[in-house]
Amino acid sequence: MSASTTSEQIQKVTLKSRDEKVYKVDVAVASRSILLKNMIEDVGESDQAIPLPNVDEKVLKKVLEWCEHHINDPLPTSDEESQRRHNHAEIDDWDQKFLNVEQDLLFEIILAANYLDIKPLLDVGCKTVANMIKGKTPDEIRKMFNIVNDFTKEEEEQIRKENEWAEDR
Repeated sequence: MSASTTSEQIQKVTLKSRDEKVYKVDVAVASRSILLKNMIEDVGESDQAIPLPNVDEKVLKKVLEWCEHHINDPLPTSDEESQRRHNHAEIDDWDQKFLNVEQDLLFEIILAANYLDIKPLLDVGCKTVANMIKGKTPDEIRKMFNIVNDFTKEEEEQIRKENEWAEDR
């Protein structure tokens, strides 16, 4: 029996992005997504593509690249482990470089990670955004994210008074 016909052949699953691009990926890679893992388990082996109507080709390629890189990472197993990861603010070098993308793409990756239920990617994406705004004033954050300030001066002052306790000491 040749190596290509052994029972250890890598199983593939077909994914279809919103813009109809089709990707054949290893089940182990796709299973980094809890949504996809559950779909694969429910459907079993199928030649039909799994449609991903909320993820376009560009974002799906990035998400699959992340999943491939992190294929051997342990999956989150409990709320305690998830909480521990949330409290750990450091982002490893590979993830920092991976998420060093245009702001729009970063937010689309975060949305895709949420939709596909890839908690570690969602965590690292949100930490990246948190690091971007750390130490910035509200005006600097508004400028960074093109947010229009619709508060009056009086409303802003009232909010500052109500939240004085949260200011850096």
